[in-house]
Amino acid sequence: MSSTIAPRRRTALQRWRHRLPGILMGGPAVAVFIAMFVIPMILAAVLSFTDWNGYSLSFDFIGWENYTKAFRSPRSVQAAVFTGVIAVVGTILCNAVGLAIAALISGQGRANTILRTIFFYPYVISALIIGFIWSAMLSPNGAVNGVLTTIGLPALPFLTEPGFAKASVIFTIVWSHFGFNMILFLAGIKSVPAEYYEAATVDGASRWQQFRSITLPLIAPVFTVNLVLTLVGLLKAYDVVLSLTDGGPAGSTQTIVYQILKDSFANSSLGFGAAQSIVLLLVTAVIGLAVTVVRRRAEQKATE
Repeated sequence: MSSTIAPRRRTALQRWRHRLPGILMGGPAVAVFIAMFVIPMILAAVLSFTDWNGYSLSFDFIGWENYTKAFRSPRSVQAAVFTGVIAVVGTILCNAVGLAIAALISGQGRANTILRTIFFYPYVISALIIGFIWSAMLSPNGAVNGVLTTIGLPALPFLTEPGFAKASVIFTIVWSHFGFNMILFLAGIKSVPAEYYEAATVDGASRWQQFRSITLPLIAPVFTVNLVLTLVGLLKAYDVVLSLTDGGPAGSTQTIVYQILKDSFANSSLGFGAAQSIVLLLVTAVIGLAVTVVRRRAEQKATE
């Protein structure tokens, strides 16, 4: 019997030796992920059931009160609605603009290379800086209103009227983000074999017919990546809002992340902020998963 156990032990030992390099190489990444994501998430989940203000040494467990408050608070509901508008409208515009520009400048040539750099440049600038720049341009005495009054048009309340302020926030976010979508679409378009276009040209297909029948189906996976990344990213919109409108006027442009940070630190209600964070995390995960599933099915239909 001992003669059969010994080979098994040697086989198990060899298996562990084979796996050891992978464990050693992946271990640090797993440790960082646990330290930077899992542990803070667990702590936030615990804090969400307390009334801790972030400063005192004592706190009480208050059950689901913070979650109930998150769904009943008019400020939180208003911020959640505007965040949803930013996510949906911003995702559509970022991908539409990014795809259109990628299709227009996908060819060779120095001009296209320069245009790609120009269009991508806003994405590498800090969103806070972009917000400050557009705040100066869209203010009542800013450059945009200066141009409007110069050509005889009335100045517009870009940052002082709720409707205009919301539109200004969405415009600035799209302006700063579509370069990322453009680069991914460009990579997808470049990966389409040129033989397909040559065959379509021989058959007399127009540029639009080639784009609709060849390019769009073959870059369907890029659509999925762009939609999920943009949607998840815009659900966390905060920095542009802070530097452009600071949540105003009258709190009309506050997003859910802006509200979370305001409740957690400015209002000294860390437990309530943690509860809103957990809700946002779950909503983001569900939406991201749903979009991925829907897009996977669309990709399968496009390639059939």
